[in-house]
Amino acid sequence: MSRTPTSRTLRSQDWFGGNDLNAFIHRSWMKNQGIPDRMFDGRPVIGICNTYSELTPCNAHFRDLAEQVRLGVIEAGGFPVEFPVMSLGETIIRPTTMLYRNLVSMDVEESIRANPIDGVVLLCGCDKTTPALVMGAASCDLPTIVVSGGPMLNGRHQGKTVGSGTSVFEMSEAVRAGCMSECEFRAAESAMSRSPGHCNTMGTASTMASIVETLGLTLPGNAAIPAVDSRRRVLARDSGVRIVEMVVENLTMSSVVDRNSFENAIKVNTAIGGSTNAVVHLLAIAGRLEIPLELSDFGEQSRDVPLLVNLMPSGTYLMEDFFYAGGLPAVIAELGDILHLDAATVTGKTLGENNSGETIWDDDVIRSTAAPLLEQAGIAVLTGNLAPNGAVIKPSAASPELLSHVGRAVVFHGMDDFSARVDSPDLDIEADDVIVLTGAGPKGFPGMPEVGNLPLPRRLLEQGVRDMVRISDARMSGTAFGTVVLHVAPEAGAGGPLGAVRDGDLIELDVARGVLRVLVDDDELARRLEALPPRVQKSTSGYQRLFVDHVMQADRGVDFDFLVGRRGTEVHGDNH
Repeated sequence: MSRTPTSRTLRSQDWFGGNDLNAFIHRSWMKNQGIPDRMFDGRPVIGICNTYSELTPCNAHFRDLAEQVRLGVIEAGGFPVEFPVMSLGETIIRPTTMLYRNLVSMDVEESIRANPIDGVVLLCGCDKTTPALVMGAASCDLPTIVVSGGPMLNGRHQGKTVGSGTSVFEMSEAVRAGCMSECEFRAAESAMSRSPGHCNTMGTASTMASIVETLGLTLPGNAAIPAVDSRRRVLARDSGVRIVEMVVENLTMSSVVDRNSFENAIKVNTAIGGSTNAVVHLLAIAGRLEIPLELSDFGEQSRDVPLLVNLMPSGTYLMEDFFYAGGLPAVIAELGDILHLDAATVTGKTLGENNSGETIWDDDVIRSTAAPLLEQAGIAVLTGNLAPNGAVIKPSAASPELLSHVGRAVVFHGMDDFSARVDSPDLDIEADDVIVLTGAGPKGFPGMPEVGNLPLPRRLLEQGVRDMVRISDARMSGTAFGTVVLHVAPEAGAGGPLGAVRDGDLIELDVARGVLRVLVDDDELARRLEALPPRVQKSTSGYQRLFVDHVMQADRGVDFDFLVGRRGTEVHGDNH
């Protein structure tokens, strides 16, 4: 007897329904796993897209989460099928995981489309796994729900709180300055990473978990539950139940996420002190869903939104503290009418309904709008002759005194040049100068690595300098801090004016006015660009060639031009 819970014929029945040759093959070979015949009776087939990998430490606990999702799917009368996709370990992969985000999105999209899947659960945690999986699923536009892996427990070392990423950058600079021994540095490693989960600061992993919750793609509370907390397993199981219901309701991603959802995400990213990486990822996801979103929207939508969450790198605490203080539901409730509370979510309820009445339990970790950490904290968008298509900076992680600054450029062409010269005693550089790095953008590197928070010259560190203005076409880790201008577009590798800056040029940064410019007249800048030698492509693989040929600039989300848009799940032709 059929258990199909809807009048619609589900797409999985194109594989498993009927009695022809191909239906026989599809069912028979699946049965060698011990799957009984009743599972092919028309019930929803739910794909569990798993980025588990021992090379992705943030996601190494996903086998257990996948099992919880599987139990939930079965409980709700669905047919769970787990499938792997390429996993991106931010801490391991070279030269940068950003090079492969689009590749993973293609893996996800094609895996969903090519297989008998009616709805999908995305298991993601580490920085690029979340946007990659959401981008791929968006292009298919099936019912989709996200389960994040959760943050690590707070790090503790020598009686102090240690935040993944943020504390590492601080300690590394202390070692280079001679203020911390290498033995002490090594001793902090185990103390920092003491449980499964992703970074426990408000880095990119925590930011993107918060973003997908705000977009309405997760159950409430997804962002902050620690990885080892049993409530994370319950959320995974509940998500397995809910995705079956979503298939019955035909609640696709495009019926959940709209323009208001993205405006909410930008505002929440401001309130939590989220990563600058959210900019390129949100632009890319919007492109896949065919929802208009521009770089300028980040400046406009974050205006007058206060910083409420007191977490590293913009504040003091960590994700475990954030969870105990009320997590993202408390932030959403506190923001109130600043957000579009009528935005849809995967629960079938609105964002406002999901989070109504949530309470802040620690008002130092999550501040009120009446007493925020900062009144103005949004990611600032900069333009000018140095960044005609825009650049970004995170003021909440910067030194206030450097947010309006004019300084002399000290230019490095690529990371090899920077590494070779930055600590040279002969380097002509002072604390008021501006460090400029070229050749680290999407095409130029290629892949746009997280190197924008450049280490300061050892000589200046020894003098007590801890921040300088740094400008590049690169990205930086969401756990990083400093007065760092990023995502300059167009990049030097695509002929952008950043590549024409010379040592000694004066550069003006004025965050309040949204200005980034080099004080060189337009004709001289044009002559310099014309005189630059042709760029030599450094691709070492076929995929890198594809990346360089088709990647768009940072203001377009660094997606491939041919991947923008929804392509659905229709597939023609039998395999036998």
